[in-house]
Amino acid sequence: MSEADVRSYTVRLELVDEPGELLRALEPIADNGGNLLSIFHERGNLTPRGHIPVEVDLEATQSQFDVIVDALRDAGVNIIQAGAERYSEELTVVLVGHLVDTDLSDTLQRFQDCGGVSVADVSLSAPQGTENPSSARLRIVASEGQSSDALETVREIADEKDLRVIEPLTEGGQ
Repeated sequence: MSEADVRSYTVRLELVDEPGELLRALEPIADNGGNLLSIFHERGNLTPRGHIPVEVDLEATQSQFDVIVDALRDAGVNIIQAGAERYSEELTVVLVGHLVDTDLSDTLQRFQDCGGVSVADVSLSAPQGTENPSSARLRIVASEGQSSDALETVREIADEKDLRVIEPLTEGGQ
């Protein structure tokens, strides 16, 4: 690896306002050979979800950067932007029906496989047991410009599995 292989990258993160969260986000960078250039921790501002935006500039080779991004995701750090890759569109949907019987793991994997989409958070509620209908709130993060495709995939899979979808309101209330 030569110095010519090292480039500057920017990673935009969204962190919960709790002690240790910034350190937890920086460890995968240091552990995988990233050289920190700057950190802009916008504690006075909040994202629409009430979290703190953090911008990290670093130097790494392309392969190191790819490993760093994967390590951040594995650590549960919410990535808004990594280099040119943007995950700036979030959707929250609720699925209702026999989620366990229709294989919730398969449903989530199929969302992930549609490309440009990541399931960032899942909350399952089955107050009357798994044999009865349950509900799940899913936070889906889509690549910029992919939210309508992601929502269409959710609709198709839900229709196939006889699940109801409660969708987010779109702009203009449609």
